[in-house]
Amino acid sequence: MNAQPSIPPKAANVTRCCAPFDPEPWQDRELVWNDKPFVKEHVHSVLHVPLDMARVVRRTEARVAAVHARAPDELRLADETSPWGADLYFEVTRPVPGAEMANFSGTFVTRVCEGPFREAPRWAREFEAELSRHGRKVSKLYFHYTTCPKCAKAYGKNYVVLFARIAPGIGAVA
Repeated sequence: MNAQPSIPPKAANVTRCCAPFDPEPWQDRELVWNDKPFVKEHVHSVLHVPLDMARVVRRTEARVAAVHARAPDELRLADETSPWGADLYFEVTRPVPGAEMANFSGTFVTRVCEGPFREAPRWAREFEAELSRHGRKVSKLYFHYTTCPKCAKAYGKNYVVLFARIAPGIGAVA
């Protein structure tokens, strides 16, 4: 699949913060990206608990909106680089002046998980093991947190989408 699904919210955004998330279009998808642009930011954490996530997200979203570069699906991929921080990648439609940019290319496989954030390490292990059983090796794993904790509580569901970049030549589609 060359394009990612565009997901219009099916329910009203009752929180006026995070839109409701429909997991169906993201479950077990294969996406092929070629230089997909993202703005790269960094979040500080203590034992993987983010300290400045809200501030970084608000600042980056304002910067992206100011130049009309907001992508339809508004993906925010997190790369947990250590217990003390994570890199966040904000999907955009074009380069954002003054921002650090990153382009993603390759084959990505998604998996939707639901539950408390503390389950993320288990989800990652299980997803990587399943992909390995199918002859696919993960070269990098990203997490898309679909709602903030407040909105997850309001909606009664906490969805996280795992994006596994498949190692080239190993189970990847040519």
